[in-house]
Amino acid sequence: MNRVWPDVGETLSNLAGQPGLGCEHADIAFEVNGAAISVNVPPLRRLSSVLRDELRLTGTKVGCDAGDCGACTVLVDGEPVCACLMAAASVAGASVTTVEGLANDRLSALQASFLAHGAAQCGICTPALLVAATALLDKTPRPTEEEVQDALGGILCRCTGYRKIIAAVMDAGRFELSTDRAAPHPPAGTFSPYSDGEKGEAATDIDRRMPVSGSAVGSSPVRLDGIPKVTGDEKFGGDSFPADALAVLVVRSPHYHATFDFGDLEGWARAHPGIAGVFTAADIPGKNCFGVIGPFADQPALAEGFVRLRGEAVALVAGEREAMLDLDLSEFPVRWSELPHLLHTAEAQADGAALIHENRPDNLLTSGFVERGDPEAALAGAAFTVSGAIDTSYVEHAYIEPEAGHAYLDGDTLVIVACTQAPYMDRDETARLLGLAVDKVRIVPTATGGGFGSKLDVSLQPLIGLVALKTGRPAALTYTRSESMMSTTKRHPAEMRATIGADADGRVTGMVFSGDFNTGAYASWGPTVANRVPVHASGPYATPNYRAVGRAIHTHGPISGAFRGFGVPQATIMQETLYDELAGKLGIDRLDFRLKNCLRDGSETVTGQRLESGVGIAECLEALRPHWERAKTDTDAFNSSHTYRKRGVGVASCWYGCGNTSLPNPSTIRVGIAADGTVVLHQGAVDIGQGSNTVIAQICADALGLPLDRFRLKSADTAITPDAGKTSASRQTFVTGKAAEKAGRALRDRILRFANVSENASLLLEGQALVIREGEATRRIDLFSLEVDADGFVFRAEETYDPPTLPLDAKGQGKPYAVYGYGAQIAELEVDLKLGTVKLIKITAAHDIGKAINPLLVEGQIEGGIAQGIGMALMEEYIPGRTENLHDYLIPTIGDVPPIETILVEVPDPEGPFGAKGLGEHVLIPTAPAILNAIRHATGVLITKVPATPTRIRAGIREKDGIRAKEAGA
Repeated sequence: MNRVWPDVGETLSNLAGQPGLGCEHADIAFEVNGAAISVNVPPLRRLSSVLRDELRLTGTKVGCDAGDCGACTVLVDGEPVCACLMAAASVAGASVTTVEGLANDRLSALQASFLAHGAAQCGICTPALLVAATALLDKTPRPTEEEVQDALGGILCRCTGYRKIIAAVMDAGRFELSTDRAAPHPPAGTFSPYSDGEKGEAATDIDRRMPVSGSAVGSSPVRLDGIPKVTGDEKFGGDSFPADALAVLVVRSPHYHATFDFGDLEGWARAHPGIAGVFTAADIPGKNCFGVIGPFADQPALAEGFVRLRGEAVALVAGEREAMLDLDLSEFPVRWSELPHLLHTAEAQADGAALIHENRPDNLLTSGFVERGDPEAALAGAAFTVSGAIDTSYVEHAYIEPEAGHAYLDGDTLVIVACTQAPYMDRDETARLLGLAVDKVRIVPTATGGGFGSKLDVSLQPLIGLVALKTGRPAALTYTRSESMMSTTKRHPAEMRATIGADADGRVTGMVFSGDFNTGAYASWGPTVANRVPVHASGPYATPNYRAVGRAIHTHGPISGAFRGFGVPQATIMQETLYDELAGKLGIDRLDFRLKNCLRDGSETVTGQRLESGVGIAECLEALRPHWERAKTDTDAFNSSHTYRKRGVGVASCWYGCGNTSLPNPSTIRVGIAADGTVVLHQGAVDIGQGSNTVIAQICADALGLPLDRFRLKSADTAITPDAGKTSASRQTFVTGKAAEKAGRALRDRILRFANVSENASLLLEGQALVIREGEATRRIDLFSLEVDADGFVFRAEETYDPPTLPLDAKGQGKPYAVYGYGAQIAELEVDLKLGTVKLIKITAAHDIGKAINPLLVEGQIEGGIAQGIGMALMEEYIPGRTENLHDYLIPTIGDVPPIETILVEVPDPEGPFGAKGLGEHVLIPTAPAILNAIRHATGVLITKVPATPTRIRAGIREKDGIRAKEAGA
C-alpha cells in the first residue's frame, strides 16, 4: 500500500524548507467527504491534525505521527495516504475522503462485511483499514488474499490477527447489491445494532446471526458496540477534547538513573506566551506514590529530585493548544546529573550492587514459591531427565492508541475521561495522589484502542487531573508514540532454568523451575508475575514432585507490568520446549507424550488443588491429532525434496487460572427494566476489544429470559456503574459474566414472584408492557403503572460474584483459582537454512472455553492472541533507547500471520456462567513455544534467546554444524 501518496506534490519534509510556510496561517481550500471546506492553518500543519482538530473528523486516528502504523490513512483523490505525513498545503484543491464519508450516514457493503465477520475488535485501526480497503475494492472488486495483504500492508492492527479483516474485504461483494439501502445508525445508547423496524437490506447477512429470545448464549450476533467502530463514531481517549482545554506536555528524564534540579521555572514560562503553568512534584497535594498493588506502591506521579528510569516524568507544562504545538521542551530549565545504572537482573543481584529501592534488599521486589513432594528425589530416580535455560526479552504492548484523555472540574468533582482497563483502580489512585476524597473523583472510560495489560496502570490520569485542579480549566494530554513506549509497562524479560524427569513409561515424575523476571524500576504487577508463574510453570500436566520459584527483580530498566499472561507465556516456553526434548529422549511422539501426562478430571495440580471437573486439555490435544498427523506427513514430504529449506511442526499446550491468584476478585452487575420497556444493563467491565459489552449482555439476556435487542448499556463510569473489576487476567467473561448471570436470574425471580407464577413462565416485552405466560395463562403488566425507583427502574436486581479461592500456604499449596482454561496449538513453518528466516504456513488452535458464549468473538480472540504470540516468538524485542517507535520495534503485519484454523472445545465448568471459562490470555500462551518447537524440528536447533530472529537462528545452525563437523573429524 502507498502510505505516502506520490502524486500529491510536496509532503511535510520537502515543504519544510520553503520560506513563509512555517507558523504563519493561510487559507487552504479543499473538499472533505464531498463538501467544500476552507481552513486557516499553518501550511505545514499535518493533514491528520487539520481533520481531527479543525474539522472534528476524529475517525481518522493518530497512532505514531510517523507513517509507521497507518492509523491515519485517508483517501486523497481516491488514493490512500498517511495523513500524518501530509502537509495541509499539499491537499489544496484536492478531494479528501475519511471513514465518515464512506457511506454518508449509512453502512457501506464493506462496513457491513466488517461487522458480519467480526473484523473490528478495539476499533482503533478499523477506520484506516476500511478506507484503504475501499480504495482497493474500487479498483479490484474481487481481490485475492495477496492483493488484500498488499493493499493493507501498511496498516498495523494489534488486536485481530488480521485474518477476519482479510475475510471481510474479500467477502464484501456479498453485500454489494444492498448497499443502496444500507442500515442506518442505531439510536444513541442502544445495545442493538438496529432499532426495531429500521433494518436495511445490507443487514441481511448480519441478521442471520442475531439471536432470538432465550438463545443469545452460543450465537454470534454482531458486536453490540460494532457500528460506531466501522463508521468512525467511536470515541477514544483523544477524540473528545474540549475546545478550551489546556494542552499538557510532560518533561521526562533522558537518563536511566539521575538526580536533577530545576532552574527558573517561572521565568521560563513567562518567556513563552501561552503557557498557563508549570507543575512539579511540589504541586501534588496528596501522597506522591502509586502502584496497582497497595503494599508494593512505590512510583511517584512526578519524580522528586531523582529518577529511576528513562522516561520518568518530572514536570508538566500546560498551555494553550497553539502555543504548545510549537513549544521546544529541550530548552526546559532542568539540570541532570547522571548516575550509574543497572539494566540487567544479574547486575542488580551482584554482590555490592546499589539498591534501586532502599527498602528492598538485593533489589528483590518479591518472590513466589510452590513446592509439592520431593522433586530432587524424583529427578534422581527418573529414567530420563532434561535440563535447559531460556531467556526472553522485553515485549512492548504496542497498542495502536497511545494513552490519551482529558480532565475537568464538575463542581467540586474531578472528572477524568480517558482510555483505561481499570476505572475504579484509576479513581482510587488518582484520589490518593491528588488528596481528594474518592467520591470527588469520577473516571469515565472512553473506548480503549488496545490495552493488553498496560492500561491497567495509571499513566496520565493524575497528571491531567493535577493541571485541571490547579488551573480550574480542562486539561488534555495525548502521549506521543515514543513517550508511550518509553514510559509505560512491558512484558517482563525472563531468565529461566528448569529440569524435568520422567520414568521409563513416559510419565513425568518431577520438575524444578527457577525464573528471574526483570521488573524494572517500579513494582507495577511484578508481585503478580512472581506469584502466578510458579503455579503455572508445570503446564497443564500432572507433576507429582515439583518446585518452582519466581523472582521479580528491580533494575533501572522499563517498568515491567501486566501483559496478557502475567509471566506464564515466558514460563511455558521453558516447560514446553523441555517437553519436546524429553519426548525425544523417550522415543514417544510429542503429542502422545503430552496426552499421557495431561491433567484430567480428578487430577491434582502442583498446588494440591483437586480439579473435580471441567478439565479440557485432553480434549484439546485429541482435537489436534488429525491435524498433527497430516502436518507431520506434509513436513516429511517437503523435507525429502528440499535441501536449503526445511519445514517443521511444533505443538504446545497451556493452562491459565482465570482471575486473581488467591485474592478477592469480585464483580458487580446491576440490571433493571425501565417503565418504557427497556432492559438497562449497568455493565462496568471495560471492553478493550475483547467483546465484553456483547458477551456479558448475552449472558444476562439468557439468564433473564428476554431478547438481547431490548437491552441498553450503561457502560463503565465510576459515577453510575457498579465496580466490575479490572479488565485483565481473563476474568471478565467468567467473573463479570457470572455476576451478570446471577443478576439476570435474580431479576427474573423478582418478576416471577411479582406475577405469582412459577419458574417455567416465559417473559415478553411488548412496548411498555411486560407479558408473562405460563401454560394457557397470560398476564400483562403495564410498566408505566408501577412505581419507578431513583434509577428509573420498575424492576431491578444487583448481584456480586467473587470466585471461591483459597490462599496459598508457605509451600504454595491451596486453591489459587476457581476456574482454569486450557488450550493447545500446532505451528507449521518453513526455515530458510541459509538466511535463518521463518515462514509460517499454518497454525491450528484448539481451546477449551467451557461454553462459547459468542463463537465469532472467541475466534477473534484466538486469532489476535496468536498474532501476538507470533511477535513474541519471532520478532518483538524492546530495547530501551533504540526501539521506541513502530518502525524499529517490529510487530506482525497482515502478511506475517498465516491461515489459522480454530477448534472450539467446550468442556463446561460448573462454576462459570453457562459453563464458560476465560479466554483472553490463554490464546497467546502456546503460540511461541509451538513455533520454537517447530523451528527445532526443522533445523535441529533450539533457540534459547527469544525472539528467534534470523540472526539467532543462523547462529544456532552454524553452531550445530560446527559441532557436527568436529564430531565427524574426531
